[in-house]
Amino acid sequence: ALVVASAARADDIEVADARLVATEDGVVLAADFAFDLNPRLAEAVTNGVPLYFAVEFEVIRPRWYWFDEKAAAKRLQLRLSYHALSRYYRLSTGVLQQNYATLEEALNVLRRVRNWQVVDRGAGLTDANYEAAVRMRLDVTLLPKPFQLSALTSRDLNLESPWKRFGFRPPAPSLAPVESREPKETESR
Repeated sequence: ALVVASAARADDIEVADARLVATEDGVVLAADFAFDLNPRLAEAVTNGVPLYFAVEFEVIRPRWYWFDEKAAAKRLQLRLSYHALSRYYRLSTGVLQQNYATLEEALNVLRRVRNWQVVDRGAGLTDANYEAAVRMRLDVTLLPKPFQLSALTSRDLNLESPWKRFGFRPPAPSLAPVESREPKETESR
C-alpha cells in the first residue's frame, strides 16, 4: 500500500489534453497540463528561486520483432521566476520571455503549451502507426544546491506527470503542391 501511495503522490501534474496538428513545417503539439504549486514551491519562487519546468515529447515506432524505435524526441524548458524590483513573475523559454502581474497568471500560461514544433517536416517518418508521448516535470537538477538536497528527502519539491501516450500517424508527404484548377473557357463548352 505504501508503494501505491507514493506513486500517486509523484503524479502531481496531470496531462489533461495533448494533440498533434500537421503543418507545412512538420507537426506541432498542443498540450494542457493541470497542476498547482504547493505552498513551499510558491514561496520559493516568490522569494527569488527560479523554477525550471521541462516538457518532454517523443515519438516511438512500435516493432514486434525488435526493440521499439525512437523516431523523434524534443525537450522544451520553461523558466518561472519572480523579480522583486519590478514585482512581476516572468515566464521564459530560450530568449523569449513574458511578464505577469500574479503567479496565477504565469501558471495559467505555463500550463498550456501551444504550437510547439515537435517533428520537422523532413524527419523521415514513414507512413506507419507511431506512439507519441508527452510529460511535464519540475527539473530539480536546476534548483539551487540546498533545494536539490532537500528534493532527495522531501516530496514537496518533486512535481511531475506520468507519460501520456497516444496513437499518431504522420501525414502523408505530398509529392507536388496541390493547385486549384479552374476550367478554361474552351473546356466548359
